[in-house]
Amino acid sequence: MAVLIGGILISLGNFAMASGPLTLFYCGMIVVALGTGLLKPNVSSMVGSLYGESDPRRDGGFSIFYMGINIGAMISPIICGYLGQKIGWRLGFAAAGVGMVVGLFQYVLNRHRILHVGRKPERKPTRQRGESKHPPLTAEEWKRLGAIGFLFVFSAIFWMAFEQAGSSLNLFASEKTNNQILGYSYPSSWYQSVNSIFIILLAPVFSWVWLKMGRRQPSSPAKFTYGLIFVGLGFVLLAAASMSVGQTSPLWLIGVYLLHTLGELSLSPVGLSTVTKLAPARLAGSMMGIWFLSLSLGNFMGGWVAGFYDAATPDTLVRLFGSVALTTLAAGGLLAVLTPFIRGLMGTTR
Repeated sequence: MAVLIGGILISLGNFAMASGPLTLFYCGMIVVALGTGLLKPNVSSMVGSLYGESDPRRDGGFSIFYMGINIGAMISPIICGYLGQKIGWRLGFAAAGVGMVVGLFQYVLNRHRILHVGRKPERKPTRQRGESKHPPLTAEEWKRLGAIGFLFVFSAIFWMAFEQAGSSLNLFASEKTNNQILGYSYPSSWYQSVNSIFIILLAPVFSWVWLKMGRRQPSSPAKFTYGLIFVGLGFVLLAAASMSVGQTSPLWLIGVYLLHTLGELSLSPVGLSTVTKLAPARLAGSMMGIWFLSLSLGNFMGGWVAGFYDAATPDTLVRLFGSVALTTLAAGGLLAVLTPFIRGLMGTTR
């Protein structure tokens, strides 16, 4: 029900943004944020509930789930970006609202497939005066929450870099990239689909690899390390592209998005899976919400960093993208050192 209400709010928010007046535009943004808060953590928790705690298929399952999400993320910039840049942004937001309504219809029509997960909690018997609502967390549970806390920090650093896609990378695509193919000029917003195309192609590969390796696959902190290294290498490539004078080939950005996708698939679905494994059952939804706060924090830091973007001075771009690369690569190195300690906090969970 939380997912359904969240989807309804997201669609209504997009229609409000498409309506025109600035006041309704900001109200629509708030409604979209509220709907996302209901939808994202709960739908992820439901996916986690499909698997047992030690089921080796869990990370692979989240990779497939992640691929499904990115089908929409691939289509959206192509349709909404084209309508927004070529015709008008009001039509682009309206198209997003229509897409959400279509998603809601298929969710309702297929709800019988997931009736066994995400059920409404049963009402507890009336508590006696002074009786605790929940038993206190055990030492083992506190350690697991501590592991989530460490991964939270590195997740925020990863998203600080990765979410430059909507800001500095988008500006680079618009101002520093030759957006033509066979004489046809295409919207720079189409680059936002490249990451999702790579995810759709590579998510089944990652899922197969994790399933094939079974219990021999790297631990969750090790996968996080790979994610930070890949996103850092993407910014190394971007810093190199920034050294050229004039417009650059689209292949530079495509290479950056490929590296970033490898990093995202190493970290993001694994992070969702890890939270569902480590969080105590009664805190699963809340901890998933807190986990998404790392994305929010990363977006905030990424927006601040992107504020230093200045295409007029190539040296500034080299320093900007080089600094992001250095930060993420250093974070990956630090996490590699901390991995044995974090694994100790995780107990038997990998």
